[in-house]
Amino acid sequence: MDGSKARAFLALQLLLLCYALSTVMQKLAAQQEFLSLRFLLCAAGMFLFLGVYALGWQQVLKRLPLTVAYATSKAVVFLWMLVFGALIFHERVSPRQLLGCALLMAGVVLFALAEKEDGNET
Repeated sequence: MDGSKARAFLALQLLLLCYALSTVMQKLAAQQEFLSLRFLLCAAGMFLFLGVYALGWQQVLKRLPLTVAYATSKAVVFLWMLVFGALIFHERVSPRQLLGCALLMAGVVLFALAEKEDGNET
């Protein structure tokens, strides 16, 4: 993977973190009284993270194939959701959820390896 694509892949990971944080802000907003200051701040944070994600996603797609970006995004977002759910909201992470994330990540790795074998290195 050349430097430009490596930077694009790193940018994608940061954007996926923004997307995951937008869902954290959604859940935090849902826990607040409707239209209270905390609710409005959480909603604003959600829109900020989603805006950064939307603008960045367009730039990443200029540098990475859609198939790679999309496949990676779904697996990574599920992983971030488990991490944030456990750390911020103290949600229980089940062995099935861990297995599911491991299978998703394995699928992404297999997909990336298949792309390299086909000569379409990303």
